[in-house]
Amino acid sequence: MRTALRALAATAAALLAVTALSPAAQARPEPKAPEEFVALRSVDPTVIQEMRYTTAHTFLGERVDGYRQPVCVLTRPAARALHLAQKRLSRQGYSLKVYDCYRPQRAVDHFVRWAKDLDDQSMKGEFYPRVDKGRLFEDGYIAEKSGHSRGSTVDLTLVRLPALPTRPYRPGERLAPCFAPKDVRFPDNSVDMGTGYDCFDTLSHTDDPRIQGLRRANRQLLKRTLTEVGFVNLPEEWWHFTFTPEPFPDTYFDFPVHRRSVAGH
Repeated sequence: MRTALRALAATAAALLAVTALSPAAQARPEPKAPEEFVALRSVDPTVIQEMRYTTAHTFLGERVDGYRQPVCVLTRPAARALHLAQKRLSRQGYSLKVYDCYRPQRAVDHFVRWAKDLDDQSMKGEFYPRVDKGRLFEDGYIAEKSGHSRGSTVDLTLVRLPALPTRPYRPGERLAPCFAPKDVRFPDNSVDMGTGYDCFDTLSHTDDPRIQGLRRANRQLLKRTLTEVGFVNLPEEWWHFTFTPEPFPDTYFDFPVHRRSVAGH
């Protein structure tokens, strides 16, 4: 009997050891955002959100690591500034639409891995038709760090009200260049900015002289309105703005894009 009990005890101890060493047992809880981060919807629910990186309609052709839910997360000062901009624009018949907000470092790492894989060019026809993928780092389109990971940078555009729906992207559908005329490239309910979002091309430079007329006026309206509430535009991307002063100018966060990350804030 004693021998049998000792055998049972040894078996139980072995099972406990295996459980303790299992990946599930060792898994660490996901990091949460600091209190200074909020979901934009809690500050302004009227801003349209089309969080592209939770979908396959990206320059990678797949959902991006770290984007668990289509929710815009930002530092509170940046979210409040967008609320002010939204109020000003709504009086003129427009709404902001965000494509990307806070971006976890794991997503940036995903971009870097993709850029190094020169065989994967499935989305070249839309997002970088005139750029050699081997030059994405050298030309500044991809980097190992992103201001988005600090929480105060947002990619966005303007939508004329009332907003029409945008149909979902169908993976594998025919691609049109991101700088093609608006009625040719992938449909978007935004105003015409001259290129689509995430267009790796010099035509995306905010003040590119080839962009004229209404398209230039649309870019300038977006830039002027956001500048007035504290944002600074990245000259190479008409859609890219950073609120200043940044609460976390030197910190690159990696909590996932999920409502749980800012629960209770």
